[in-house]
Amino acid sequence: MKDQAKIIAALLVGAAAGAALGLLLAPEKGTELRGDIADYINDLVDTAKTKAQTTAGDIKDYSNSVIDKAKTKFSGTVSDLWDAKDKAVDAAKSKADDLAVKAGDAADEAKSKVKATANDWNNSVQNA
Repeated sequence: MKDQAKIIAALLVGAAAGAALGLLLAPEKGTELRGDIADYINDLVDTAKTKAQTTAGDIKDYSNSVIDKAKTKFSGTVSDLWDAKDKAVDAAKSKADDLAVKAGDAADEAKSKVKATANDWNNSVQNA
Protein backbone atom coordinates (compact mmCIF):
# COMPACT_ATOMS: atom_id res chain seq x y z
CA MET A 1 0.00 0.00 0.00
CA LYS A 2 2.85 2.44 0.86
CA ASP A 3 4.69 1.60 -2.37
CA GLN A 4 1.56 2.33 -4.41
CA ALA A 5 1.11 5.71 -2.72
CA LYS A 6 4.76 6.58 -3.38
CA ILE A 7 4.42 5.67 -7.05
CA ILE A 8 1.25 7.74 -7.45
CA ALA A 9 2.85 10.72 -5.69
CA ALA A 10 5.95 10.45 -7.88
CA LEU A 11 3.82 10.31 -11.03
CA LEU A 12 1.85 13.39 -9.96
CA VAL A 13 5.01 15.34 -9.14
CA GLY A 14 6.62 14.28 -12.42
CA ALA A 15 3.53 15.23 -14.40
CA ALA A 16 3.37 18.60 -12.67
CA ALA A 17 7.05 19.28 -13.30
CA GLY A 18 6.77 18.28 -16.94
CA ALA A 19 3.70 20.40 -17.49
CA ALA A 20 5.28 23.37 -15.73
CA LEU A 21 8.41 23.12 -17.90
CA GLY A 22 6.31 22.76 -21.02
CA LEU A 23 4.31 25.83 -20.17
CA LEU A 24 7.36 27.86 -19.21
CA LEU A 25 9.17 27.00 -22.43
CA ALA A 26 6.13 27.63 -24.64
CA PRO A 27 6.06 30.93 -26.56
CA GLU A 28 3.12 32.62 -24.78
CA LYS A 29 2.52 35.93 -23.05
CA GLY A 30 3.09 36.08 -19.27
CA THR A 31 -0.57 36.55 -18.34
CA GLU A 32 -1.68 33.67 -20.54
CA LEU A 33 1.11 31.49 -19.15
CA ARG A 34 0.15 32.28 -15.55
CA GLY A 35 -3.49 31.51 -16.35
CA ASP A 36 -2.55 28.21 -17.98
CA ILE A 37 -0.34 27.30 -15.01
CA ALA A 38 -3.14 28.17 -12.56
CA ASP A 39 -5.64 26.09 -14.55
CA TYR A 40 -3.24 23.16 -14.70
CA ILE A 41 -2.50 23.34 -10.97
CA ASN A 42 -6.23 23.50 -10.23
CA ASP A 43 -6.72 20.41 -12.38
CA LEU A 44 -3.91 18.65 -10.50
CA VAL A 45 -5.43 19.61 -7.14
CA ASP A 46 -8.83 18.32 -8.26
CA THR A 47 -7.26 15.09 -9.48
CA ALA A 48 -5.38 14.67 -6.20
CA LYS A 49 -8.59 15.30 -4.22
CA THR A 50 -10.47 12.76 -6.32
CA LYS A 51 -7.72 10.17 -5.88
CA ALA A 52 -7.59 10.84 -2.13
CA GLN A 53 -11.37 10.49 -1.81
CA THR A 54 -11.35 7.29 -3.85
CA THR A 55 -8.50 5.86 -1.79
CA ALA A 56 -10.22 6.88 1.46
CA GLY A 57 -13.42 5.21 0.26
CA ASP A 58 -11.51 2.05 -0.65
CA ILE A 59 -9.82 2.00 2.76
CA LYS A 60 -13.16 2.55 4.50
CA ASP A 61 -14.78 -0.27 2.50
CA TYR A 62 -11.88 -2.60 3.26
CA SER A 63 -11.92 -1.78 6.98
CA ASN A 64 -15.70 -2.30 7.10
CA SER A 65 -15.23 -5.64 5.39
CA VAL A 66 -12.60 -6.69 7.92
CA ILE A 67 -14.82 -5.54 10.80
CA ASP A 68 -17.81 -7.44 9.40
CA LYS A 69 -15.74 -10.60 9.03
CA ALA A 70 -14.49 -10.28 12.61
CA LYS A 71 -18.03 -9.70 13.88
CA THR A 72 -19.28 -12.74 11.97
CA LYS A 73 -16.53 -14.98 13.34
CA PHE A 74 -16.93 -13.62 16.86
CA SER A 75 -20.72 -13.93 16.86
CA GLY A 76 -20.41 -17.47 15.50
CA THR A 77 -17.98 -18.35 18.28
CA VAL A 78 -20.23 -16.81 20.94
CA SER A 79 -23.21 -18.64 19.49
CA ASP A 80 -21.28 -21.91 19.54
CA LEU A 81 -20.31 -21.32 23.17
CA TRP A 82 -23.92 -20.63 24.17
CA ASP A 83 -25.05 -23.79 22.35
CA ALA A 84 -22.38 -25.85 24.11
CA LYS A 85 -23.38 -24.36 27.48
CA ASP A 86 -27.06 -25.14 26.82
CA LYS A 87 -26.21 -28.73 25.85
CA ALA A 88 -24.08 -29.16 28.97
CA VAL A 89 -26.84 -27.76 31.20
CA ASP A 90 -29.44 -30.02 29.56
CA ALA A 91 -27.18 -33.06 29.96
CA ALA A 92 -26.55 -32.20 33.62
CA LYS A 93 -30.28 -31.76 34.27
CA SER A 94 -31.02 -35.07 32.57
CA LYS A 95 -28.36 -36.87 34.64
CA ALA A 96 -29.65 -35.23 37.82
CA ASP A 97 -33.21 -36.32 37.02
CA ASP A 98 -32.03 -39.87 36.29
CA LEU A 99 -30.06 -39.97 39.54
CA ALA A 100 -33.06 -38.63 41.48
CA VAL A 101 -35.28 -41.36 40.04
CA LYS A 102 -32.68 -44.04 40.79
CA ALA A 103 -32.19 -42.69 44.33
CA GLY A 104 -35.96 -42.71 44.87
CA ASP A 105 -36.21 -46.28 43.58
CA ALA A 106 -33.31 -47.37 45.80
CA ALA A 107 -34.92 -45.68 48.82
CA ASP A 108 -38.26 -47.40 48.10
CA GLU A 109 -36.50 -50.75 47.72
CA ALA A 110 -34.56 -50.24 50.97
CA LYS A 111 -37.77 -49.21 52.73
CA SER A 112 -39.51 -52.35 51.47
CA LYS A 113 -36.62 -54.56 52.60
CA VAL A 114 -36.56 -52.92 56.05
CA LYS A 115 -40.33 -53.47 56.39
CA ALA A 116 -40.01 -57.07 55.25
CA THR A 117 -37.18 -57.72 57.69
CA ALA A 118 -39.13 -56.04 60.51
CA ASN A 119 -42.19 -58.11 59.68
CA ASP A 120 -40.09 -61.29 59.61
CA TRP A 121 -38.65 -60.48 63.05
CA ASN A 122 -42.06 -59.57 64.38
CA ASN A 123 -43.48 -62.88 63.15
CA SER A 124 -40.49 -64.75 64.58
CA VAL A 125 -40.95 -63.08 67.97
CA GLN A 126 -44.70 -63.78 68.03
CA ASN A 127 -44.26 -67.41 66.99
CA ALA A 128 -41.61 -68.10 69.56
